[in-house]
Amino acid sequence: MDGSATVNLHSLLTSSSSSLISLTNNNTSSHNAKDSVSTQQASTTSVTTSTTTTSTTAPTSSSTSSSIVPASKVKWCTDLEKNSLVSNFENRGWLRCTTDDSWNIYWATVGTVHRLFNPDSRVRLGDNQVLNHFPNHYELTRKDLMVKNIKRYRRDLEKEGSPLAEKGPDNRYLHLDLVPDTYMLPSDYSIFADEFRRNPTTTWIMKPAGAAQGRGIFLVTKLSQLKKWSKDAKTQAKTYVISKYLDRPFLMGGKKFDMRLYVLVTSFRPLRAYMSRHGFCRFCTVKYNASTSSYDDMFIHLTNVSLQKHSGEYNSIHGGKWTFENFKLVIESKYGRKVYQKMMDDIHWVIYQSLKSVQNVMINDRHCFELYGFDIIIDDDMKPWLIEVNASPSLSATTVADRIMKYTVINDVYNIVCPDGNVPSVKKSNTIPTDEQV
Repeated sequence: MDGSATVNLHSLLTSSSSSLISLTNNNTSSHNAKDSVSTQQASTTSVTTSTTTTSTTAPTSSSTSSSIVPASKVKWCTDLEKNSLVSNFENRGWLRCTTDDSWNIYWATVGTVHRLFNPDSRVRLGDNQVLNHFPNHYELTRKDLMVKNIKRYRRDLEKEGSPLAEKGPDNRYLHLDLVPDTYMLPSDYSIFADEFRRNPTTTWIMKPAGAAQGRGIFLVTKLSQLKKWSKDAKTQAKTYVISKYLDRPFLMGGKKFDMRLYVLVTSFRPLRAYMSRHGFCRFCTVKYNASTSSYDDMFIHLTNVSLQKHSGEYNSIHGGKWTFENFKLVIESKYGRKVYQKMMDDIHWVIYQSLKSVQNVMINDRHCFELYGFDIIIDDDMKPWLIEVNASPSLSATTVADRIMKYTVINDVYNIVCPDGNVPSVKKSNTIPTDEQV
């Protein structure tokens, strides 16, 4: 990235009181290429007491519209009984209703959203109705589709002769090396087998394309390990992704970890996205061991809290998590601010380009927004890699700090989605909220 973009991103992350960073595209130079990540401040208020800080007064004359619903009349419903959601709605003075009523805000499961947008449902959303998933969010959140879209995006840029698609001597992308080498199985088995034979000492990680919480994951060091899987996969008709395992992860206290970062997208065309400052690091409970003899111990290799909480080493006080602020302090104190600054710029770049990869395939319904959970891992060279994107990042809290953090993230989401505490008119959904509104 060019120097100016680096400085702007870092100053927002470290100096501003804002809780969200806005990621946009202004077509200026970045990464020595004709694309960039630029930022603007989204000033939001962190939760310090149980009293809401969101204004529920009538909008000013400049924002008054016949389609705006007064905050006291905003109706909400949800499929998820999570404290971070319900408390936010209640603290704003909004009214709960059922899914059969004329709701304004619906925090729904992905299954509900699929049913609502199914043509057979004959549901037509009104101008004052918004919900929390795009109809085909899975283009980014299914592991196989995410990789396919990133690969297609890179090919398209290559055909256009874009400097973004430049490759190095090793034939790897210089600016778009976002994900580890990945193949789809069983469809790409022959291609994968050829790659495996060329590099027989490489370790691979196998994941069900549509699963979550670490289910069905295992490490592969021999092609023979896939024989049993192949029989099961044909029976179950499942698609898997197999990726190069990052066997040299950056370690903290000798343990492997990854990052969960929250990204709010309010529009794909134009692309409008905000990254929360309130992410966290998830740690394995057992110190890292690169020996193949450790590959069956998922407490060493998988960071999923749903798995790690069953370890005998699990600490329920901190839940195996660090706040992003603590991570920042450690990196800056040990390696310096410039190292942390570059790492964060690289993370922003990975997130931004992954969103660009699905920009043209996503159904950009004006009634929709989405809070994505990006999982990023850092390797021993301080390079970030995108592991997966979650459509429904967990809102369950394992600690007090976790509960406060997730409440704050949801609070920030609705400061952007519903500026002034009102349901925005979808006719004005491309309007960027002002600092005063959020």
